Amino acid sequence: MKANLPEKRYYGIGEVAKAFGVNTSLIRFWEKEFDVLQPKKNAKGNRKFTPKDIQSLELIYHLVKERGFTLEGAKTHLKEERKKTLSNFEIIQKLEGVKAALIKMKDQL
Repeated sequence: MKANLPEKRYYGIGEVAKAFGVNTSLIRFWEKEFDVLQPKKNAKGNRKFTPKDIQSLELIYHLVKERGFTLEGAKTHLKEERKKTLSNFEIIQKLEGVKAALIKMKDQL
């Protein structure tokens, strides 16, 4: 899943949850479970997710929600094959973008 977020330095948990179509408690839960997620917190304790955090969330979402991995399976997969998985995931996302653009062009014919 590609989070549909505007390009910014930081994102609040509400907008992140909305972009993924999940509730904020799931984002907080994943933060506790996956050490790749380390959002910054401001003085009030509000989480501020970086684009790198968003990329990690996209990968976690893909593994858990789309591919059906258990949390433990996803953690293991991330640790053991992070580079390969990330590369494949990025390729899939780019291809989906190309597909969407081609469909849009076809519809305009």
